[in-house]
Amino acid sequence: FDLENMGLPFNRTPEGKIDQRRFGGHTRDHGKAPVRRACYAADRTGHMILQTLYQNCVKHNVEFFNEYYALDLAMTEEANGQKRVAAVVAYELATGKIHVFQGKSFVFATGGFGKIFKTTSNAHTLTGDGVGIIWRKGLPLEDMEFYQFHPTGLAGLGILLTEGARGEGAILRNASGERFMERYAPTIKDLAPRDIVARSMVQEVLDGRGAGPYKDYVYLDCTHLGAEVLETKLPDITEFARTYLGVDPVVEPVPVYPTAHYAMGGIPTNNDAEVLQDNTTVVPGLYAAGECACVSVHGSNRLGTNSLLDINVFGKRAGNNAAAYAQTADFVPLPADPAKNVREMVETLRNSAGTESVADIRRELQEEMDKGAQVFRTEESLSHVLGVIANLRERYKNIAVHDRGERYNTDLLEGIELGFLLDLAEVLAYTARNRKESRGGHMRDDYPQRDDVNYMQHTMAYKADVPAEADVTERIRLDWKPVVFTKNENGELRYPPMERKY
Repeated sequence: FDLENMGLPFNRTPEGKIDQRRFGGHTRDHGKAPVRRACYAADRTGHMILQTLYQNCVKHNVEFFNEYYALDLAMTEEANGQKRVAAVVAYELATGKIHVFQGKSFVFATGGFGKIFKTTSNAHTLTGDGVGIIWRKGLPLEDMEFYQFHPTGLAGLGILLTEGARGEGAILRNASGERFMERYAPTIKDLAPRDIVARSMVQEVLDGRGAGPYKDYVYLDCTHLGAEVLETKLPDITEFARTYLGVDPVVEPVPVYPTAHYAMGGIPTNNDAEVLQDNTTVVPGLYAAGECACVSVHGSNRLGTNSLLDINVFGKRAGNNAAAYAQTADFVPLPADPAKNVREMVETLRNSAGTESVADIRRELQEEMDKGAQVFRTEESLSHVLGVIANLRERYKNIAVHDRGERYNTDLLEGIELGFLLDLAEVLAYTARNRKESRGGHMRDDYPQRDDVNYMQHTMAYKADVPAEADVTERIRLDWKPVVFTKNENGELRYPPMERKY
């Protein structure tokens, strides 16, 4: 209703109420039947939220510093170990200047890091800089092994086709035209949670039932929905399929395959969106919300539409709490040279005489992550990926940035972003290797069962204060954080852990 009051154009029922559709994992009685729960604006709800919030920012004269890339936090540590944030340090793309923004409170809303994978629905800028800054400052990251692969990316491209298509009745089919999800989730079929659908699709391809000349994708069949539903309720899907694949969903099925989509893990926060420096200690004045944060309301597998719910609930809490904190807090004194780290990083890269290509290292990282750390993972595949990343980190020290200029130096910026990608890919692969079970978005082929005895807990990863040359087992320290169980007035668990059945 907040968004409705701000002017978001939701689809309507004939009676004028906000319309709702089925969506992946939206069920009653823990998976017994699908329900219509998802409010939507055609097949671009997220895009509409973005526009609505931006228009409201303009209305309230919010000042934006566009293309100022935050690359560091200026922090101090008190004698008792309490960390405090004094400023954020940003690089201005247009001029190459470095700016220090001193503040009393800071909100991270920097999104995900899907570009560690080759096949992803994420934009080119989603290189995890915000999460990476937190990591480099010695603050922990939570549940990084849990990464969601959206079932319906355009095959070979990763561009997202909304789950709303299956919500409207689209069907996944293999090469022979079989509706294969009936075998994997007989009750809710194509609208099972995303991790289950993505694994089922990959399994069909592995079993030789894939479609196309290389048998490397499956089909999303919308042909029975009719032109009117496709043009009015799913216009983006229709346009994307026609534009990027030359396929008309009105008359032919669309080739699809899972695409890296959403990080369930990230910067650990409490329910007030305050960032944590361990399992319980808050960093005063530092907040995070959205995909970069891990509350964790999504557990090991986010359900469709819950990311948008997450940004609305916790974005609002983060903003309100940050504003309230700033009204009573004092500025934290700035360190002697707050921009030192960023200045040295920028100058080292700009003046590098290296021979390695940023694009080559990035491509190899993304391809290896797709091969070894995607939908199915094993000890062997993850160890191989970690070995590759260790090698790429060495090569990264010798990268070449060809543009020596200061204005709009995207070559330099891509070099900096690659450093964050390598950091986060390594944390993801290392935490995934450590979790010897399958749970939600984390599927271990060698440990296919969920293990609540040993692993019903959150992973907390810390960057150890050791030389960069040290082995990954020394550079990343892992710890656990207990899962919160809520109880009713009788002292019974509200949501006792149970097997997911669909």
